[in-house]
Amino acid sequence: MPSIALSDSTTTASGYLLVLAVILPVIGLLLAFLLGGRRAEQIALGLMPIGLCLAAAIAFGVWRADGVLVYVLGGWSPPLGVALRADGFSAVMLVTTALIVTAAAFFARANFSTPLDLTEARAPLSFWTLLLALWAALNCVFLGGDLFNLYVALELLTFAAVPIVCLDGQAATLKAALRYLLFALFGSVLYLLGIALLYGAYGALDIVVLSQRVRPEAALWVAMALMTAGLAAKTALVPLYLWLPPAHAGAPPAGSAMLSALVVKASFFIAVRLWFHVMSPLPREAAMQILAALGAGAIIFGSVLALRQERLKLLIAYSTVAQIGYLFLMFPLAAGEHPWTDAAWTGGVLQAVSHAFAKAAMFLAAGLIAETLGHDRIAGLRGAGRLMPMTIFAFGLGGLSLMGLPPSGGFVAKWLLLTAAVESGQWLWALAMLAGGLLAGAYVFRVLAPALASANANEPSPRPSPGRGREAAALALALFAMLIGFAPPALFELIQIGRPQIARPVTTIVTSR
Repeated sequence: MPSIALSDSTTTASGYLLVLAVILPVIGLLLAFLLGGRRAEQIALGLMPIGLCLAAAIAFGVWRADGVLVYVLGGWSPPLGVALRADGFSAVMLVTTALIVTAAAFFARANFSTPLDLTEARAPLSFWTLLLALWAALNCVFLGGDLFNLYVALELLTFAAVPIVCLDGQAATLKAALRYLLFALFGSVLYLLGIALLYGAYGALDIVVLSQRVRPEAALWVAMALMTAGLAAKTALVPLYLWLPPAHAGAPPAGSAMLSALVVKASFFIAVRLWFHVMSPLPREAAMQILAALGAGAIIFGSVLALRQERLKLLIAYSTVAQIGYLFLMFPLAAGEHPWTDAAWTGGVLQAVSHAFAKAAMFLAAGLIAETLGHDRIAGLRGAGRLMPMTIFAFGLGGLSLMGLPPSGGFVAKWLLLTAAVESGQWLWALAMLAGGLLAGAYVFRVLAPALASANANEPSPRPSPGRGREAAALALALFAMLIGFAPPALFELIQIGRPQIARPVTTIVTSR
């Protein structure tokens, strides 16, 4: 006879799915190391459908239970033990990660496969193992309930992401990777110092336990400032964005897609955990306004810089700097109990997801354009639309979502954030969003206008057109960004599950541990 769990520190009925979601890519990573480059590709591709099914099962489990799924490792409840937790935000990010990693892996086969008649090389083994490591680290972040374990997951993420940037071994990408590593380590040090302060003050690092113990005192505010600064460096929030454009533009297309769509979201996700979960009992309006001000600055500054770029991949990378800014507008709009906070929370989460799909599609499309034309200079894109219509169509759909035009997921996300800003009287954030949308339209138009124009007669002959399968992978991601605009109400209900302001008892079944 099932019993009912009422605690965030008790394993729930489907909690074992959380463990499987973490260990599946870890097992793949170990097998890839043992069996070598050719097998590494097969292992990664073989595990993708299983991981996608697991992520979908977790999302369905959270939605059906209308509560947080929990797995307590070893049966030791926090603060002595460690708990994995999946709420609505976690579930949505797990599914998004599984879909984008799968599409990126399929796309990357053309660049990193090892046919039977060729000797295994370093780059394919590195890519497939790093892909599995990224996937494992992301799942750990989205399911982690302990701040130190989240630090470990962030480190694994960094040491998997940095080598992807310089897989080609060229001097420029090595320099970009080193700069990325420097910023990431700087962020790690700040985050770790904050953890030490929190543990010294409260004797716990579990998010739920901390939220019950925190008090408005100097140690807490210093710790939160250090950790938030560290996470901002890893997210590339203005003014700590300098590492992102060269790193994302220099990576191979599949790597750029994962870095821009997913890796920067991991540190943002932890910032949300800190300010909406750990700090939920305390007033924090001033800090939320500072984060939103940085976000608004990122929207304007990143968009203007994107508009000035001459290379397509750099333009997309700078637009990531801008789109990250929208995420931080969520902080003052979704805090507290107000009529607009539900919409702001949903808008922030949908912005993270729709941007992930749109940006992954655009980086894959940019990679195909560069391969076909032999360059990614925006001024040299004339005729690309006729040469590769599916690729340009995918890029355009992604651009629609970035601009926030209907019926894209970006439109729904930005509309919800905009209405929350207007209803709450925070007009400055509304103006920043409107200006960001106009600037996004301008830099997307800069790409589409020449791409859809007729080719010059003196242009060199393009290389063979990319395979339809790779174009389809980019288009599929762009279509996901659009389909979010038609999402059923169940998705909105799922996103709200686990939000601290509407915390409800977990009405799921306890299993034996």
